[in-house]
Amino acid sequence: MAKDTVAEIKDRLSIQDIISPYVKLARAGRSLVGLCPFHKEKTSSFHVSPERGTWHCFGCGLGGDGFSFIEKVEGVDFKGALKILAEKAGVTIEYSGGNREDTSKRDRLHALMSRASEWYAGRLKESPGYVYGKQRGLSEDSIMQWGLGYAPDAWRTLLEALTAEGFTVPELLEAGLVKEADGKPGTYYDRFRNRLMFPIRDAGGKVVAFTGRTLAADEQAKYLNSPETELFHKSDVLFGLDRAKDAIRARGFTMLVEGQLDVLHAHQAGFANAVALSGTALTDRHLALMKRFSDNLMLVLDADPAGLKATARSAELALRAGLRVKAARLPKGKDPADLLSEDAQDFGKRVVAAKPIVEFFLAELADAERDSHRLLRLAESIVLPLIAAIPSPMEREHFIQIAAQALGLSSEAVRESLRRLPAQRDTDGAARVAAAPVPARRSPREFRAEQLSAVIHAYPGTPLAERVKTRYGQITEAEQPPADVPPESAVFSIEQAFGESPTEDAADELLFAFEEAVIREAYQEAVANLRRAEAAGDAASVEAAQAVCAGLSIRLAALG
Repeated sequence: MAKDTVAEIKDRLSIQDIISPYVKLARAGRSLVGLCPFHKEKTSSFHVSPERGTWHCFGCGLGGDGFSFIEKVEGVDFKGALKILAEKAGVTIEYSGGNREDTSKRDRLHALMSRASEWYAGRLKESPGYVYGKQRGLSEDSIMQWGLGYAPDAWRTLLEALTAEGFTVPELLEAGLVKEADGKPGTYYDRFRNRLMFPIRDAGGKVVAFTGRTLAADEQAKYLNSPETELFHKSDVLFGLDRAKDAIRARGFTMLVEGQLDVLHAHQAGFANAVALSGTALTDRHLALMKRFSDNLMLVLDADPAGLKATARSAELALRAGLRVKAARLPKGKDPADLLSEDAQDFGKRVVAAKPIVEFFLAELADAERDSHRLLRLAESIVLPLIAAIPSPMEREHFIQIAAQALGLSSEAVRESLRRLPAQRDTDGAARVAAAPVPARRSPREFRAEQLSAVIHAYPGTPLAERVKTRYGQITEAEQPPADVPPESAVFSIEQAFGESPTEDAADELLFAFEEAVIREAYQEAVANLRRAEAAGDAASVEAAQAVCAGLSIRLAALG
């Protein structure tokens, strides 16, 4: 890809063009401000600089340029953001080498999947699929908004329709829409037949696969998913995320339910942060996708033994990935879709009453097992791995205390059992999370220097900036302030404090604080040198160090 493609997009799209469709912005001095789309807030802390083409939120600390905003708000990587903004700007992305052909191929597959979704949807009305959807409590709006469709009970209807429109059999095969007949090379038939079709979309809203729910009583495979294709990787896609991501940010957690019908019923009842997996177990890539929008996960899976087992497995992976995990308790024999269609208010109460995952399983096990010995064995196999998976030592200790109390044990007994667990179980798909680096503490001098550098960058060429440069040199005996560009958060803070047209002396208090920090740091270093000279018995060095300390002490006293 040509390097100037990004520059061309930035030339055609201002930061305001990019952000305003997502955030209502108002002028506030040099910045535009609005409510941050990435966390709950009532007072605007989201700032945009049209001059620099950057944004920063003082509430959650996020910031960057237009590309990073699209990455965060749409849940895509840089390439995804580039494609979104290129389309918006009317810029063609040029690829080098063989990538152009690959991109054209992916575009054809995307167009094919979109057309297949339209084709299925066009056959839903008055079909058995429509009848089944209504019987399961889906509203007309839900059916329409989610693009549900019907795959006719015939062998080659889709194949014939789409090849007549110009798509090729190899493309249909590669998209997973048709299959080759066993023992009959060159003979193809529709993969989905007599099924209610659920389009699976990526985080950007493009159809990449389908799930088909059988409508035949004698069909063994109740649900049939598209195979892995160039567009569809089960471990990378969460059903409903394209529609749920805004609600996940607003509510502060992702709700993971069992299947497509559960997701539709949840959204239909107002729980628009619900998503589901698509024919696979939870993986580290699913968790990484969730973490783009929230660090909190609520599991609302079936209450049968298989559902509880899936809950435990998913919870352990999520905890290892650094998410905070809760689970909602459902009535035995009910899945989320059943409960939502029968009593959405009861479902809501259970969501509100959801417990942290360790407490959830302690309660579930205590209800299911009355024998104290078997209860301890179950807790050891199910609850302790969850506690061990919690990255935070403080949170881990908190749940050790809760487990000990619930099981009638001492905290030390629980800790000893934890120590005997394998160091880390190699569960398939377990996320490996490195400890976050601890930011280095800055000295007062470094902090003030950053603020002064931010003044220079916020008001370049003004008398204020020139005054700061001059005084900085006088205070430090350096010719120029540091050339490093300060963080955007520092520049936005200065603009917020100083306003649109500050006076030449607006930074004098900062300069005073900086000078005091510089002298104090030099004084502390001089005292350390004096102590070293005294310890070494070097009289000449002691005398020199005392002179330096005295001079710096006088300067400090002069500052008042």
